[in-house]
Amino acid sequence: MSAFVPDVPQTLPGNAAPGASAQAAAGLILTGERTIPDVDIENYWFRRHQVVYQRLAPHCAGREVLEAGCGEGYGADLIAGVARRVVAVDYDETTVAHVRARYPRVEVMRANLAELPLPDASVDIVVNFQVIEHLWDQPQFVAECARVLRPSGLLMVSTPNRITFSPGRDTPINPFHTRELNADELRQLLVDAGFTGVTVSGLHHGARLREMDARHGGSIIDAQIERAVADAPWSPQLAADVAAVTTDDFELVENGAGRNIDDSLDLIAIAVAP
Repeated sequence: MSAFVPDVPQTLPGNAAPGASAQAAAGLILTGERTIPDVDIENYWFRRHQVVYQRLAPHCAGREVLEAGCGEGYGADLIAGVARRVVAVDYDETTVAHVRARYPRVEVMRANLAELPLPDASVDIVVNFQVIEHLWDQPQFVAECARVLRPSGLLMVSTPNRITFSPGRDTPINPFHTRELNADELRQLLVDAGFTGVTVSGLHHGARLREMDARHGGSIIDAQIERAVADAPWSPQLAADVAAVTTDDFELVENGAGRNIDDSLDLIAIAVAP
């Protein structure tokens, strides 16, 4: 999910009508809570999420995969390029219809993530990226993941790092998030459900994004949010920088590999099913 903008339409570069480019590009309205491709104003958040799919997709090669909370569907389709089968689940009817129409190699269905519509031990991998922070009963969802996974299957989760996403708070800034996690809390959630071999990595800005941060008052993230909240036009430099972000501009760093995971933007966990 992208950054929360409270009840304010996101202002597109060039003063285009909010949502118009999003609809033309992907058939879904840009809400600020569902990241979609092909929209310049959304490109930073899209690339920040896309990079995790790209880096973790090799785990899915030749496997049967469930994406629990697929959103627009670009990630499920990316995984479908290497997996034997991809089943995608989302609760929103419009989203499910969009995925079914745009990504025919993905099997998509509407369902509640607290009751996954799959038999026991029926998939090799469950993918859950930028979703768990929205769920009211996270332990129930993780237990459902353990149920549908085959023995030694993988659960792969990404979520905003509470320490940097809602700094200094125990409750989320984003009212659409029910509970955000730090690295230790994410690890413990998975361990408590019986998962083993849990590894947690952190997503950070790479060198080029750090240069962009410096150009925009220290944070290209804050620069985007401030203009959206104020419903103010973007500067040409900000619009150009956001549109230019690629997945190569992010670094995925394992904990203990030279960068503090508590400083990461997002957390990425991989855990082995019992």
